[in-house]
Amino acid sequence: MLRKIAFGLAATAMMSSAQAQEVVLKVAHFLPPMSTMHSRFIVPWCDKIEAESKGRMKCQIYPAMQLGGTPPQLLSQVRDGVADIVWTISGYTPGRFPISEVFELPFMTTTHEASARAVWDFIDEHAASEFEGVKRIANWVVGPYVIHLRDKDLKTIEDFRGMKIRAPSRLGNRMLTALGATPVGMPVPQISESLSRGVIDAAIVPWEVVPATKAHELTKFHVEVSGGRSLTTATSIYVMNQKRYDSLPPELKKVIDDNSGREVSAWVAAEFKVGDEGGRAAALGRGNKITEIPADEVKRWKDASQPVVDEWIAEVTSKGHDGRKLYERAVELVEKHSRN
Repeated sequence: MLRKIAFGLAATAMMSSAQAQEVVLKVAHFLPPMSTMHSRFIVPWCDKIEAESKGRMKCQIYPAMQLGGTPPQLLSQVRDGVADIVWTISGYTPGRFPISEVFELPFMTTTHEASARAVWDFIDEHAASEFEGVKRIANWVVGPYVIHLRDKDLKTIEDFRGMKIRAPSRLGNRMLTALGATPVGMPVPQISESLSRGVIDAAIVPWEVVPATKAHELTKFHVEVSGGRSLTTATSIYVMNQKRYDSLPPELKKVIDDNSGREVSAWVAAEFKVGDEGGRAAALGRGNKITEIPADEVKRWKDASQPVVDEWIAEVTSKGHDGRKLYERAVELVEKHSRN
C-alpha cells in the first residue's frame, strides 16, 4: 500500500513538473492574419519552436493589435511583459533606435537577404545597447519601398511637389521633404482609410503590404526605382521580453537561441521577398501601371536626398558617436553581404 501511495505521489509530482515547464508565449503584432509577416514568418516560427521543444513551448498569436494599444506601443508592451514577443517597426518609436536606423537612409539597402544579414551584424557590432531589456530574435529590413499613387503617376523629381505621401519613418519623412513632397507619418494599418479619403495622395510601402492593406485597389500607379538600391525601407524587430527568456529552462532557451540570429533574419527577409512578388502581381492583376524610374533620374533623387544622410551623420556625431564611421560600416556590410 505504501509503495502504491509513493508511486502515485511521484507520478503526480512528475506530471506537475511537466505542466510547470509548459510555456505559452504571447506573440503580438499589428498586421492582419493574411499578412506576409503573420502567415509566412510568425506562424511557421511558432510551429518550429513548438516542434523543437516537443510541445513544451507554444505561441498564442495576437495579430492586428488584439492585445490592445496602437502599433507604436508594441515595443513598450514587450518590455513591460504585456506581450512575450512582438514584431514591430523600429521607426514607430522615433529616437529609440538612433544608430540602427542607419539602414533606413535613402538608397542604403540592396536585396532582402543581404540587407538582413547586414542589419543583424551591424546591430551586433554597434547598436546592441538599443535593445536593452529585450532579447533579439531577428532584425531585418523589409523589401524595397515602392510609391503607390491614387490617381496620378510620378516620373520625375518635379512630380513630388505638392503631393502628400505616407512615409515609414522619420528618415523617410526627411527624404520626402528633400524630394519636394509633403510627408505624412502613419502606421501601416491607417493607410487604407487615408488613401480612400484622400488624406494622402500616395503611400510608400513595400509590395508585400499591398494585399493586406488593399492598396492595389485604392491606387492606380506604382513607382519603383532602378539600380538595385531601395528608395528607403524600414527596420523590423522581432524581440522577446528578456525576463521571460531568462525564466526559461536551459533546454527551452536553446530552442529560442536556435531560432534566432543572422540566418533567421535572412529567412524572414526571404519570405518578405515572396510577399513582394505576390503584392506586385496583385497590382498588375488589377491593370495598375508600374513605372520604373531610370538610372539618370534616380541619380537626381539620390543627389537631392544626400542632405538626409549628412544630417543623420551630424546628429549621431553630436551624441558622442562617430557618425561617419557608423554610416560607412553599414554601407560596407551591405556591400559585403550583397557580394556573397
